Amino acid sequence: MTPGSQANSYDAIIVGGGHNGLVNACYLAKSGLSVLVLERRSFVGGAAITEELHPGFSFTTFSYALSLLRPEIIQELDLVQHGFMPLLMPTSFAPMENGDYLLSTEDQQFNDQEIGRHSRKDVDGYHRWSHDTERIIQLAKPLFDNAPPDIFSDDPADQADVAWMMKQLKGADRKTLHDLVRFLTGSASDLLDDYFETDIVKAHIASSGIIGTKIGPMSQGSGLVLLYHMMGEQDGQSGVWGFHKGGNGGFTQVLQRAAQAYGATVRLDSHVDHVITKDGRATGVALSDGTEFSAPIVVSALDPRRTFTEIVDPAELPSDLNEAIRRYRFQGTSAKVNFALDDLPVYPALKGRIDHYGGFINVGPSIEYLERAYDDAKYGWYSQRPYIDGAIQSVVDPDMAPPGKHVMSCFIQYAPYELKGSDWDAERHAFGDTVQDVLESHFPGFGELVLHREVVTPLDIERVAGLTEGNIFHGEFLAPQMYFMRPAPGYARYNTPIEGYYQCGSGTHPGGCVTGGPGKNAAMRILGDRSARA
Repeated sequence: MTPGSQANSYDAIIVGGGHNGLVNACYLAKSGLSVLVLERRSFVGGAAITEELHPGFSFTTFSYALSLLRPEIIQELDLVQHGFMPLLMPTSFAPMENGDYLLSTEDQQFNDQEIGRHSRKDVDGYHRWSHDTERIIQLAKPLFDNAPPDIFSDDPADQADVAWMMKQLKGADRKTLHDLVRFLTGSASDLLDDYFETDIVKAHIASSGIIGTKIGPMSQGSGLVLLYHMMGEQDGQSGVWGFHKGGNGGFTQVLQRAAQAYGATVRLDSHVDHVITKDGRATGVALSDGTEFSAPIVVSALDPRRTFTEIVDPAELPSDLNEAIRRYRFQGTSAKVNFALDDLPVYPALKGRIDHYGGFINVGPSIEYLERAYDDAKYGWYSQRPYIDGAIQSVVDPDMAPPGKHVMSCFIQYAPYELKGSDWDAERHAFGDTVQDVLESHFPGFGELVLHREVVTPLDIERVAGLTEGNIFHGEFLAPQMYFMRPAPGYARYNTPIEGYYQCGSGTHPGGCVTGGPGKNAAMRILGDRSARA
């Protein structure tokens, strides 16, 4: 379908050109709708962007890795045809404070020997962990991939969805269902204590349970965050991560090309001021410069606070939704420090080798280390010995840096959005020094390699990427904010109380990271509603 007789008239308008907005646009345009994507910045991607912040060096400013992207989206949107090129990470490396390390590879026999250097018992524990978690993942995957049911509705279709959910859970054996509940309600530390005895092995896994959320590995809820990050895959291998060629900005450029190939229009430098409504239904949007576009469908890819309090009038929404959004927690606690390096850093125990730099560099050698890093954040300050999820992406993708040079992305926990007695503009340099000091302690001479350093605080994430309080997930991964309560009870199925107004950001199920799930699920809801009205 082509746009109507009016040049500014479309079937659907997407507010926000992040990855979920672009996925949503692809599906809607592929179905035949005329689609307009409005992006505030001069390029698409949201938090999944790649920028040249130092001559010749390409940085994944915010989001930096892929795993949770749903495989069916790659296939259904023919993304390979548009340049989709994931690069698998062959290793994961965890340095220790005593100079030792844990190195994981694609070779299971090597991994057994490596874990066995630290504990023979943990080799068996790792096999049991892998077996049990794979069963949990397979049980949870249909719930993760599909729209959550509305348990508050009496509509027969919604009740059928609830029955489907219960059937999925009833089909599990007792142990697997119990393990799932433990993950959803317990701590990563407690779960790992059932399988492992060694600090480095436990911490290497537990670190995925604190990403982007204001909890420690001993906190209830860290099990949920850990499970979420285990739901990804690459080429059918569960839990495997990779980089996209050219960084995550390369991936969102693929999505833009796909959307445009399906017929969508992408308009940059277009800040949406508000959604236009009439008699309780969305009829279009107005930009901050006064330009208006009309459409019977408007989809917000923004976070819940912006979706329900900034671009629409809360007076048009029911009081229970307004109250739920008011209580919805963001509390960004993550930062990035990106480096342009003159050469590869040297880890003394592996001098002369580079194979350990083929994936994540996990600086967080014990549960206690991670928990103490969290202690600082609890009381309003950034971690003095932070957890660092690093990656020298130029080892896997040499085009990201000049020959012989490298880029290093460092994701940092914890860096709370609100600092007690100071602010991020004042603390930016000191925070960068703190991170660099930790790297120096593990990789002697690191500071001498630094050609350029970029510090990205939670405040920067809010200002630049538009994520409220700098929360990378569009809202914390807490049980009261997940599944059929994300972003609010009764409002988790991508539609809203304003007819024709939908939500497809990471503040909806399944949640944050580069999954594409919210974008796809919202598109299916929109197309289903259109079909029902036809």
